[in-house]
Amino acid sequence: MTTVTRRAAHVARRGLGGLAVLWAAATIAYAALLLAPGDTVDAIIGDGLDTPRIRAEIIAEWGLDRPEIVQYLDYLGRLLHGDLGRSYLLQRGVGEVLASQLPSTAALAVAAALTGVTLALALALVTAGRRTAFRSRLRALTGTAELVAVSVPPFLIGIVLLSVFSFRLGWFPVAGDRGLASLVLPALALGIPVAGVLGQVLREGLERAVEEPFALTARSRGITERALVARHALRHALLPAVTLTGWFTGLLLGGAVIVEAVYGRPGIGQIAVQAVDSRDMPVVMAVILFSAVVYVVVSSLVDLAYLVVDPRLRESR
Repeated sequence: MTTVTRRAAHVARRGLGGLAVLWAAATIAYAALLLAPGDTVDAIIGDGLDTPRIRAEIIAEWGLDRPEIVQYLDYLGRLLHGDLGRSYLLQRGVGEVLASQLPSTAALAVAAALTGVTLALALALVTAGRRTAFRSRLRALTGTAELVAVSVPPFLIGIVLLSVFSFRLGWFPVAGDRGLASLVLPALALGIPVAGVLGQVLREGLERAVEEPFALTARSRGITERALVARHALRHALLPAVTLTGWFTGLLLGGAVIVEAVYGRPGIGQIAVQAVDSRDMPVVMAVILFSAVVYVVVSSLVDLAYLVVDPRLRESR
């Protein structure tokens, strides 16, 4: 089998795996609708206005007067055409509801990811390398800070940051989404736990890398310890860190729900909480599907990142 054929087969496997995940998420979402308390029509209406006309619209839209297997297949068909249904509580299409909140959540997730990765890289690069008395003390202090960052939940970090930097010092807005200033504290609240785990993994990878034979060869050529870590060892340490990308993507998605509530930010998290509270099942189902799509996209990007970080994998696929 040629290299091109292997890569094509790998891409096909990844594509089929992604489709299977999306199908499973769609099926779980549909099962949640069927298992919701009360009649299916009641679950779709939620706590919104219930009139005979609206009930007739729902029966026609979801095909509830047809056999269940036909209803399910019709639901999958509408998803394939991008039809996520309608929120009768908000009187808007579900796709429109998500699209209106997505920019705020995306900005928070990207800012938190950049914050976590930057902090983790900085801590790992400063503390990794040959052991010296100063670096050993710094490593112990950093390790303690990382343990605290991992142990404390994002909502508690958010409350502490809010109390200090908003209520006491007045440096940042208390709530809302009003530009970059309102994004700093939520990004820190979500990014600090990511930095705690990622920093530990990166530092351990760097410490192993600087003991490899290539590091000895590089030192014999007169390279400084800092340049060795940054230019050569970092690439070797990135692979296990890249593996964690899927984990902290889930952390960002789940943490965004709580952090958006703490800081009063609009976003997918706030919409999800409101939808669950008001039993707005079409929106709940759409949030489940959205999370699955994000997972599939991130997993695919991580798979590509493996090939960039470690060229040896290109030959084995």
